[in-house]
Amino acid sequence: RVLHRPYRRAPRDIAAVLFTSGTEGAPKGVGLTATNFLSNVAQILALYKFYPEDTLFNALPVFHSYGLTAGLFLPVFGRFKSFLYPSPLHYKIIPGLVRDSGSTVLLSTDTFAAGWARSAEDGDFNSVRLTILGAERVKEQTRALWMDRFGVVLNEGYGATECAPVLSVNYPGSFRDGTVGRLLPGIEARLDPVPGLEIGGRLHVRAPNIMAGYYLADRPGELVRNDPDGWYDTGDIVSIDDDGFVTLLGRAKRFAMVGGEMISLAAVEAFAAALWPNSSHAVVAISDPRKGEALVLVTDAGDASVEALSAYAHEHGVPELQVPRKIVKTYALPVLGTGKMDLAAIEQMARS
Repeated sequence: RVLHRPYRRAPRDIAAVLFTSGTEGAPKGVGLTATNFLSNVAQILALYKFYPEDTLFNALPVFHSYGLTAGLFLPVFGRFKSFLYPSPLHYKIIPGLVRDSGSTVLLSTDTFAAGWARSAEDGDFNSVRLTILGAERVKEQTRALWMDRFGVVLNEGYGATECAPVLSVNYPGSFRDGTVGRLLPGIEARLDPVPGLEIGGRLHVRAPNIMAGYYLADRPGELVRNDPDGWYDTGDIVSIDDDGFVTLLGRAKRFAMVGGEMISLAAVEAFAAALWPNSSHAVVAISDPRKGEALVLVTDAGDASVEALSAYAHEHGVPELQVPRKIVKTYALPVLGTGKMDLAAIEQMARS
C-alpha cells in the first residue's frame, strides 16, 4: 500500500492568479502568494478597528484583488462577519440589503457608491459606520452626496492588483480630503522624477504584499519574476506631503503632451465633472499632427459642448491647453466588472 503525503503549500508559493483590470490594455496574470495576501490583511488590521458585531457588505467581485482581500479575507482574519452579494450593479436592491443586513462596514468604488446613493431611501445606510472606497478616484460630488443625505464619510484608499492590493488608506483619525491616505505599515516608497512635471514623481514601492511576478500571454505557464530588489513600479504619478499623505496625480499613461506641456487627463475630467456633475466623463489623448496629442472628452452629458467647456475654463482659470477640442457623446460609458472605466474601449470611441 502506498501512502501519499498531502502536498504542503509554502507561504511564498503562488496562492492565486488574478488578472489586472485591463483598463488600459490586455490584462496580465498576477501571481500572488499567501504571504502577499496575509501581509496585506495584517497591514489593514493594524490601522482599522473592527469588532465582532461588525458586518462588512461586499458586492464587489472576488475575482478582483480588492473584492478578494478586503471583501473576503479581511473579515475572515479580522474575525467579523461579511455579507456577500453577487453584483454591484443592482443599484435599487443593494441599499435595502445594506439596511436589512445591518451592515456596518461598506466596501465600494466611486461609480457604485454614487449609484447606490442615488437609488437609496432615507435610512438605508443608517447602520454604516465605516466605508472603504478604492479602485478609482472618489469624486467630490459623490462625497457630498453621501455626507448630505446620509452623514457618511467616504474613506478613499489606493492600491493595485500587484500589491494584493492595498497600498494606502484614509481611516477615522487619519483622514485628509483629496488624498488616498498614508501608506500602510511596512511599505517603502520612492518617487522617481518625471520629465515635464514639477510636482510629484512616479511611485515605486517595496513591501511584503508585492506580487511574486506576472504571467504573460506570450510566455504561458512561466512566472516572470518581479524586480530582484523587490521594487514594483506602480505607473502612478503621486505626491507625498510632509505628513505622509499620498495624493494621486494620475497614471503615467494618463498624462498627455499637448503643445509641449504635460496635461493630466484626470484634471481635465475633474473640471468636466464640475461643469456637469450628474454625468460620467472620461478624457483620452489621441495623436495630433500639430500639437503632438489632442484631448477628447467622452461623456454621457447630453448638453455637453466645447463652447461650454471653454467658457468654464476661462471663468475658472483653467489653461486653454486643458480644454478638449472634441466631445464624443454616448448613452453610457463602458465600464469594467470592477467598476473602473474601460479606457481602451473609450479610446476607440474617441477615435471614431
